[in-house]
Amino acid sequence: MNGNQFGRMFQVTTYGESHGDAMGVTVSGCPAGLELEEADIQAELDRRKPGQSMITTSRGEPDAVEINSGVQDGYTTGTPIGMVIENKDARSGKYEPYVTAPRPSHGDFTYSAKFGTRNWGGGGRSSARETVNWVAAGAIAQKILTTYGVDVKAHVNQIGDIKAPPVTFEEMIENTEESEVRCAHPETAEMMREQIDEYQTEGDSIGGSIYFEARGVPAGLGAPRFDSLSSRLGKAMFSIPATTSVEYGLGHEAREWRGSDRNEDWEFDDDGNPIPEGNTHGGLQGGITTGQPIYGEATWHAPTSIPKEQQTVDWETGEKKDIQVVGRHDPVLPPRAVPVVEAILNITILDFMLLDGRINPDRLDDNPGQYETEYHPSSPQNN
Repeated sequence: MNGNQFGRMFQVTTYGESHGDAMGVTVSGCPAGLELEEADIQAELDRRKPGQSMITTSRGEPDAVEINSGVQDGYTTGTPIGMVIENKDARSGKYEPYVTAPRPSHGDFTYSAKFGTRNWGGGGRSSARETVNWVAAGAIAQKILTTYGVDVKAHVNQIGDIKAPPVTFEEMIENTEESEVRCAHPETAEMMREQIDEYQTEGDSIGGSIYFEARGVPAGLGAPRFDSLSSRLGKAMFSIPATTSVEYGLGHEAREWRGSDRNEDWEFDDDGNPIPEGNTHGGLQGGITTGQPIYGEATWHAPTSIPKEQQTVDWETGEKKDIQVVGRHDPVLPPRAVPVVEAILNITILDFMLLDGRINPDRLDDNPGQYETEYHPSSPQNN
């Protein structure tokens, strides 16, 4: 089974299944000299872990991370960083009825159709439990990027038909973690929570979306076509289970805008560098960063594991049957997906900065400012 690695210079390789012994991730390409301890990673894992509130699964996983390679005396050595997160509360018995009877809209049938077998406990490899590995790797990327002035933040901007008004980057920093829903607009967060409770009471679930933003990303990152930052970031975002759309800038709203309205004139910034007068493009033009904030939105469908009665077929008996997917499942996904989105952004941006030479790939320098972008008309990527 391939497809378990992403990144070129900052490579993330993962393993593990929902009800297996452990989840694990290897990070290759982290420069030497980064001060790193398990507490740095644990802080992000705690934001993603189950059992945080009544609107998340009650599965009791501490998600405690153990670093077992790549760090010596509190600093990275430049060699692969290995991390393990043990599964402590797996209960596979409730999944036995679905061994030959696929749950509606899950990966049960498709995994079996491809491999002729599957780990059916908790969904196995197809479970969103796997994203714990990405958050662990993203915590390392975040610590590096913060040193270089890159900040990433996300919040839940819509649940069902309840949508939050636009918020500032500062409001996301201040308010996102203040509500169980992780919406940075407090009044909307309360309405979202009430709606989630209603669906949960009915034995149902609901979808939603996350707004994300990255600031301090230098101009000139990315390459044309298949290696553009927009295409590779989009691919990574779509790897998050249940993602149905990813968009940048105006996103789908762009279809309603005239070219003369969406196009942005150019001007000079205080340093004499050309910049667009607006940012409807979301920090990306031609798939390459403009130096302005990268922003966009990702959407998730409603969780597919719901206790409401549904119908399936048993491919061994050839019969139809009614099922109820009982167990410990989230009634909504975006609140716990916020740290996952941030991790994907951090990993992808760091990978491009390493590829482009904005960060020394061998060892972190004491003076990160030497890698800041300077403007050169002939090649904006030169330093």
